[in-house]
Amino acid sequence: MATIQKRGNSYKITVSCGYDLQGKQIRNHMTWTPDPGMTERQIEKELQRQAVYFEDEVERGITVDSKQNLASFIESWFSDYADINLEPKTIFEYRKLLERINPALGHIRMDRITPSHLLKFYNNLGEVGLRKDCRYIARPALAELLKQRKITRKKLAEAAGIGVRTAESILKGSATIKAEAVCEALDVNIKDMFEIKDNDEPLSNNTIRHYHSFLSSVLSTAVEWQVIKENPAMRVKPPKVDTKEAEHYDEDMTEKVLILLENEPIKYQAMISLTIFAGLRQGELCGLEWSDVNFENSVLRVRQASQYLPTKGIFTKDTKNDSSYRVIALPSIALSILRSYKTWQNEEKLQCGDQWSREWDEYPRLFTQWNGKPIHPSTITQWFTKFRSKYDLPPLTFHGLRHTNATILIGQNTDIRTVSNRLGHARTSTTMNIYSHALKRPDQEAAEKLDNLFNKDNKSKKSRAPK
Repeated sequence: MATIQKRGNSYKITVSCGYDLQGKQIRNHMTWTPDPGMTERQIEKELQRQAVYFEDEVERGITVDSKQNLASFIESWFSDYADINLEPKTIFEYRKLLERINPALGHIRMDRITPSHLLKFYNNLGEVGLRKDCRYIARPALAELLKQRKITRKKLAEAAGIGVRTAESILKGSATIKAEAVCEALDVNIKDMFEIKDNDEPLSNNTIRHYHSFLSSVLSTAVEWQVIKENPAMRVKPPKVDTKEAEHYDEDMTEKVLILLENEPIKYQAMISLTIFAGLRQGELCGLEWSDVNFENSVLRVRQASQYLPTKGIFTKDTKNDSSYRVIALPSIALSILRSYKTWQNEEKLQCGDQWSREWDEYPRLFTQWNGKPIHPSTITQWFTKFRSKYDLPPLTFHGLRHTNATILIGQNTDIRTVSNRLGHARTSTTMNIYSHALKRPDQEAAEKLDNLFNKDNKSKKSRAPK
């Protein structure tokens, strides 16, 4: 039975729920404060109701640790759920969100988080100047400081945790998002070494929705674990995201790309061509092994992906989902390029000799570094950017080549289920949502066919046409 103790203007309600292993009594407490203006009779009645309600919660295990705030619970969520059930890259991306979540909301007790808190947070994210991915350009003072301290570009790269090429490009005046890391390594003020190139763009609605999805997931888990009664994020509508057409090249531009690739190194010919013809994700492309290529049956097996995280380096994981594990047919042109590439790679392996990675014999990756080790996933994206610039091609991300594959297939009247299966989508609805722009053309053609069949005006025009 609950006991009630008056403490100033509030009341402490205590419920006992047995004893621990040391024989110490376990008690749960809550504090209730009457609203101003309540009469003694109203207070007494509501106090009894609160006591009964709290006792029922304790019996059912629904109690809130009054000392636990959101930041503390999120860490429990990571250790007890995320680290066990989620992919490393997903965990890494979620932890990056905490850079903004914890300062704004981390101090609030779990049972006191309201929809209003979340709304204010989302509105704040939409303000100008909050981007952490804004780009900086080095001032001349940076080069002078390095010269004064006798710090080489290689040492700078190691200290800042960036690549040597990145360090070189920064010193040459290229815009970078690594300015903060460089200044932390040198222990200098970022304003003295860099100037902001662009920071006037607010976070996109899509990015804000990522924050909402993460918080909603965490708070839903808190409800399941009986830490809170309901999820306040369920009462908040995140910003609306306008559906944009998936960026892609049309057939003519794709043909031009394939022709231009003939002048490039065979490794990159193979990587870009295979992406165009198979619609692979970046990680899937880098995770391919020669055992996945069946030249005899002209098919490709997609079963794993290669990824990179600063905390883990390059690592291999299973495909994104069960449907991502797939076997897809390859056109003869793609197989021809792969045969040429395999011959070239065997020659490189012989020339490299003992320096070639021994792991390759067990896990023979298609695409590797110079010594047979798995290629860094970002290598192909960086190369493709330079390739576009070299030939003055329209802007397109490397992932846009995957969109190009799907768009061309749909434009050639390939049924949507086949396209979805080739892309490794879990549901055809995903394919239809992403490539709705491409589906409009066959839909229009279908309408025209019906019009030609049944429109009386069209038939009469045909009958009057001179023979």
